[in-house]
Amino acid sequence: MSDTITRGSSGLAVRCSRALLSPWSRFSVLVAVLAGAAVVVSLYEPQRVLTEGMPARIGGGAALVLFALAYGLCAVAFVPRPLLNLAAGALFGAQFGLAAALAGTVLGAGLAFGLGRFLGQEALRPLLRGRWLTAADRQLSGHGFRSMLAIRLFPGVPFAAANYCAAVSRMGWAPFLLATALGSVPNTAAYVVAGSRAAAPTSPVFLLALGFIVLTGLGAAAVAWRKRHQLRGR
Repeated sequence: MSDTITRGSSGLAVRCSRALLSPWSRFSVLVAVLAGAAVVVSLYEPQRVLTEGMPARIGGGAALVLFALAYGLCAVAFVPRPLLNLAAGALFGAQFGLAAALAGTVLGAGLAFGLGRFLGQEALRPLLRGRWLTAADRQLSGHGFRSMLAIRLFPGVPFAAANYCAAVSRMGWAPFLLATALGSVPNTAAYVVAGSRAAAPTSPVFLLALGFIVLTGLGAAAVAWRKRHQLRGR
């Protein structure tokens, strides 16, 4: 009798663990985590850093590290990166602001990639149907570094969307992080420089940074338009 009860309880535990670790259960956890992060960000309004700055008791390297950590968490929670990059430049200047922003960018991308890979990949891969989705998955899976580098250099795809799409594909960690670090430099630098010179909006440096942002945006739109017509032709 006791053996029967033991086997029944162990079987129930196995079934419960399988249900909790199933792809759709993990995907539900991912949705809950992202929704909770978005709510927290909306309540605490991290954009106030732009006007209020870092706490007075925190300075030097500690401020840079703290900002990079906050940047990464905010990027996962869908806070727009241009806002965070402007804040980095306004708070730390061009050089240190760029270092903090790039560190936060890679951290945020890595966190999002890890969450999407562990919690969402198995549930979402069977849903990759249709011409556009399968073409994007083949590109990301087969040419991970090159594809992600192009996405980061031409900021037409939202940062969070690119992270989670890469996580659902079969792209590896190393090409994803390396392409993110390298490809994010130009656009991030432009926003950081613009933030560092925001007090002088007519200065040549600010105007050059603003012009670069506009040109990359137009380039991203042109590339997206061309790709769309190529897919339609196929």
